[in-house]
Amino acid sequence: MATTSFDHPLLPNVHNDEEYPNSAHQVSNDSWFQVGVVLSTGINSAFALGYAGLIMVPLGWVGGVVGLILSSAISLYASTLMAKLHEYGGRRHIRYRDLAGFMYGQTAYSLVWVSQFANLFLINTGYVILGGQALKAFYVLFRDDHQMKLPHFIAVAGFACVLFAIAIPHLSALRIWLGFSTFFSLVYICIVIALSLKDGLEAPPRDYSIPGTKNTKIWATIGAAANLVFAYNTGMLPELQATVREPVVNNMIKALNFQFTLGVIPMHAVTYIGYWAYGSTASSYLLNNVSGPIWLKGMANIAAFFQAIIALHIFASPTYEFLDTKYGVKGSALACKNLAFRIIVRGGYIAITAFLSALLPFLGDFMNLTGAISTFPLTFILPNHMYIVAKRRKLSFLKKSWHWLNIIFFSCIAVAAFVAALRFITVDSKTYHVFADL
Repeated sequence: MATTSFDHPLLPNVHNDEEYPNSAHQVSNDSWFQVGVVLSTGINSAFALGYAGLIMVPLGWVGGVVGLILSSAISLYASTLMAKLHEYGGRRHIRYRDLAGFMYGQTAYSLVWVSQFANLFLINTGYVILGGQALKAFYVLFRDDHQMKLPHFIAVAGFACVLFAIAIPHLSALRIWLGFSTFFSLVYICIVIALSLKDGLEAPPRDYSIPGTKNTKIWATIGAAANLVFAYNTGMLPELQATVREPVVNNMIKALNFQFTLGVIPMHAVTYIGYWAYGSTASSYLLNNVSGPIWLKGMANIAAFFQAIIALHIFASPTYEFLDTKYGVKGSALACKNLAFRIIVRGGYIAITAFLSALLPFLGDFMNLTGAISTFPLTFILPNHMYIVAKRRKLSFLKKSWHWLNIIFFSCIAVAAFVAALRFITVDSKTYHVFADL
């Protein structure tokens, strides 16, 4: 397929000699280590407290461990392919849709734009639900009177996310907040690991059999496959690579290597230990399983709440960049005009996200759906095809066949995961009413 360029109102420089398109946010400003920490923040978010229940329980010891390790290796491979395409055609592509448009044309630009923002919106919805669940779990430790319900806590989480979005103008401005995010992650992961070890040593032998009928096991396995992809991938790798300093390809590969070595250790540890301790009863939020001092569990829940706020900002940043660039936000982030813009636009975006989160707070289902409709295509299918297009004259028949095999295989898995996710949402929608207090 021939490489093309096209006109688009947000890409005024696409035909000139500048290195990358216009952006209201900082480009090429961060070290590879900072980007590696950002990537690791997503992996070790409080979503990691659910993988024992959402991945290990449906797959068991063998399927779960092998699946997590294979998914890690395949995700690193696919992410490396995407990182190598960042400067394809002699220019930097700071947005996923820019790269797709440059390689395929306007239609691909639009399709990737829709797919990516749907992906990020669903992830943001999950983080608001997660923040609300953590806050509710903290509340019921001290006052289980059922006066405050999950939708109320989701509203509080959404308000906190709005305040953070107003205060932090762009992704590169996170800086010290990444340190806080890492600290919060270590707090709840270490507490869950310690309490799970205590519970596991004191408990009788656990049941590690995969629950359900033959039919439900099949659907659960497909859903777990989507969660395996969700656990490691963002669907916004070019946007993250846009922030890294020169040389962008080498530095991004360093960041990815950090993410998939040191960065994944806490997530793997809490997943395996949580499943070992609770077996098939492990929940989608391990802090609901653990027993121990109330103050310690409260600390872990509050840490999960704050980390969810920071993590949401990372995944919302491409949306913020799009809006800031479209409406020509310039100058100091503290200027009254820019503050008002962030309050209205970002506040409105998060308000819609929080409303839908409270309306259908089925966290595991959203993770399945996100993996199916967006993360699979953006992480595995498109990078392999883009690599074929970019290197078509240099790839041997065997290598081309390998990439096509990846495309076909992950396309089939994506379709199956999409059907499974719709089934889960349909079932839960019948089981729970809207604005459910889960």
